[in-house]
Amino acid sequence: MTATRTILVSGDAGAPAVAAATALHAARRGHRTWLLAADDPHRALDSVLGTRLEPEPLRYAPGLTVSRIDEQAAFRYAVGELTGRLKPALDLLGAEQLDPEELTALPGIARLALLRALPAADQDVLVVLAPPPAELIATLALPEQLARYLDRLVPEQRQAARALRPLLAGLAGVPMPADWLYEGRAKAAAALAESAAAITDPGTSVRLVVPADGHPYPELRRIRAGLALYGHRPDAVVVHGVLPEAAASSPDPWLAALARRRAEELAGLAAGTDAPVLATGLADATLEAVADRLYGDGPGPERLAPAPWTVEDRLAEEGLLVWHLDLPGADRAELDLVRRGDDLVVGLGTHRRVLTLPSALRRCTVAGAGLLDGVLSVRFAPDPSLWPQG
Repeated sequence: MTATRTILVSGDAGAPAVAAATALHAARRGHRTWLLAADDPHRALDSVLGTRLEPEPLRYAPGLTVSRIDEQAAFRYAVGELTGRLKPALDLLGAEQLDPEELTALPGIARLALLRALPAADQDVLVVLAPPPAELIATLALPEQLARYLDRLVPEQRQAARALRPLLAGLAGVPMPADWLYEGRAKAAAALAESAAAITDPGTSVRLVVPADGHPYPELRRIRAGLALYGHRPDAVVVHGVLPEAAASSPDPWLAALARRRAEELAGLAAGTDAPVLATGLADATLEAVADRLYGDGPGPERLAPAPWTVEDRLAEEGLLVWHLDLPGADRAELDLVRRGDDLVVGLGTHRRVLTLPSALRRCTVAGAGLLDGVLSVRFAPDPSLWPQG
């Protein structure tokens, strides 16, 4: 079975049409394609497709299946797993379990439902109408964050914990965790690893959608920086609602000036990002026209691999090791760095990532940092008390 090509389409109100056109284009090229609505509370994708999407897959066109994430089912599954584990305690307390019909999905469950859906895809192409960029970045960060929480709250040393449980219970005066807690931890860790593998797979990419008339480019820079913090680069930026080229020579001076200004903005965007900039116009009324305008006869953009984060050895020249973190779009004013033990906490605006330092840098102290051309360079000086002598 070939690996699934996953395209997460995220952006403004134009994202549903771009997602649908992308999926239709893939199906027309002979790929088994699944279009999944992961964030569409107002059913905009339903309106674009002219059909009602349900959790059950529906054949929309030759080679194209469409559906939406069932947040309610995902929540019931999660609660069912938990209450099944807690049933003995609930029975002991005389508490009644909730019926499935009483359960209402909590905020944030859509993120977990999307993470569960990605590893389950077995089509050639999976196109996801994803949450807006800020929420999508938080979703992409979730497996790593939850895995870190698991490591802290429920250490993996299960056998040692089992052997020491009676002793620890006597010392602490409280019961120690039962086997089901460690079994649940292992199951959760495996699920998170699957989701993380799907997110970081070379075939998974993010496609950003922005309006031509909303001046979104400063916000786009912040989005690119947030994605880069978690190791992602957009494979393309799709600008929708572009005026036709003929508008620049319109006899209407206002329209002509507007068309020229928009063309300059589009050229500036293309010059300021390393991702392909694609455009779809106001006249592209059908999904087929949008797909043809964006992708033509080709397969469309491929995933852009992020630049590796490397450690440069400057010990001989400057007595330093420098960790280079590629963060295109990052702004110095929004950057925050904190060293905490063997970790470096990097903040970009509202986004935070805890990075485990490479082994050599753990024996160093932070000597400074600088941001130049989208690359954060953190300087480390060897700690004499920890660094091998001679």
